[in-house]
Amino acid sequence: MKAFLVDTITSILFFTVIVGVLELLVVGLEPNQVLMTRLFTLPVIALTGRPYGLWRDWVFARLRPSRWLTKAFADVGAFVSFQLPVYLATLAFVGATAAEMLIASGMAILGMSILSRPFGLFLEFVRKRAGILAFESGNLS
Repeated sequence: MKAFLVDTITSILFFTVIVGVLELLVVGLEPNQVLMTRLFTLPVIALTGRPYGLWRDWVFARLRPSRWLTKAFADVGAFVSFQLPVYLATLAFVGATAAEMLIASGMAILGMSILSRPFGLFLEFVRKRAGILAFESGNLS
């Protein structure tokens, strides 16, 4: 239960703050639009926080990256392979066309690739502070 809470809360904090700032400063959304967007995404983040943490642990346990660069690539691979299908399902749910989904996927892959390592580092930091072991110990629960 502790791991579930840590992974879920960490995901909510990271993506609410980081993506909210990006939506405000880079995308140019108004503050109320950012608030509504972040509130709309909360259930998805809450539902996928722990499953993603487990997926990332599994990928790291299988690949055993040892250097900074290989860990970064493992984070990108784990994040994109987990989150892209979730994103595509969300787009399909809201009625996006195949062409829109293709364009959005390209942009999402770029964004996911940029955010995946910082999120992985943040997740590791919070887990260590909470006393939760990840792939290094072989503990995937």
